Amino acid sequence: MNSGKIVVCGGGGFIGGHLVADLLKRGVKAADIRAVDLKPFSEWYQKFPGVENIQLDLQGLEACDQATKGASVVYNLAADMGGMGFIENNKCLCMLSVLINTHLLMAAKKYGVQRFFYASSACVYNADKQRDPNITALKEADAYPAMPEDGYGWEKLFSERMCRHFREDFGLQTRVARYHNVYGPHGTYDGGREKAPAAVCRKVIQAKLSGKHEIEIWGDGHQTRSFQYIDDCLYGTEAILNSDILEPINLGSSELVSINQLVDIVEAIAGVKLKRSYNLTAPKGVNGRNSDNTLIKKYLGWEPGTKLRDGMEKTYRWIYDEMTKKK
Repeated sequence: MNSGKIVVCGGGGFIGGHLVADLLKRGVKAADIRAVDLKPFSEWYQKFPGVENIQLDLQGLEACDQATKGASVVYNLAADMGGMGFIENNKCLCMLSVLINTHLLMAAKKYGVQRFFYASSACVYNADKQRDPNITALKEADAYPAMPEDGYGWEKLFSERMCRHFREDFGLQTRVARYHNVYGPHGTYDGGREKAPAAVCRKVIQAKLSGKHEIEIWGDGHQTRSFQYIDDCLYGTEAILNSDILEPINLGSSELVSINQLVDIVEAIAGVKLKRSYNLTAPKGVNGRNSDNTLIKKYLGWEPGTKLRDGMEKTYRWIYDEMTKKK
């Protein structure tokens, strides 16, 4: 597969930056990697010398042509998205990401790309199955009958189908993983697009540094999630890309915690105890979501295994260093 460029779309983002770093660590030559992102280079989370770094708006077909020409492998991680606060308040922007995947698929077909990876999301799952915090872990079949997260989830589900039909109709080898809440260092922790693990770290650090030992939690704190450390996401992504798994598959931790328990973990890492207030009007998403890993264990003999406490400690330390460096 190394006869052409390895293209990371969304290469300036959190997961994309880590993916480029992982490719380099695994011995791929920098000159064989093309990282593409909409953001100015100064806003990329990680940027590596020697890599072909390009700033493009991948919603356009011409940009996707430019990104994909000469490629053997394409990872599509590009999307206009963020945490629940962003997703619930920007449904149209989230849905417009359908242009990115559609045009990338068209360009990948045109240039004979060998493998195409699409990063989908657990937001595709039927909302009726996520109303109880004591969630039964979501298996792949639970995406249908369709009732995904409005906006973002519909775009992901539609794009999954596009990948399937490009494979069935045109022979493009597409692979799809449904990411469940990926977290780790070198990501967004403020500004409105951050997700729960980074947001909680930031809030605890702010409380500790200011001496005002209070924290606001969105929702009642009983909503449950699983959170996958970035290293597990990278390993699973590569394994799925190179597998014979044709249908979308879960890629997430099965370690279920409530948001209150997530705060407990970060408080323990920080060595503080905070007074909690609950903002019941803030976006909080579904009441419960967890990953059923039966299929990934069947196909790969593996599942994400980084303990949340271990991953959150690394994430907290990085965010703490970033925040104190800025101060």
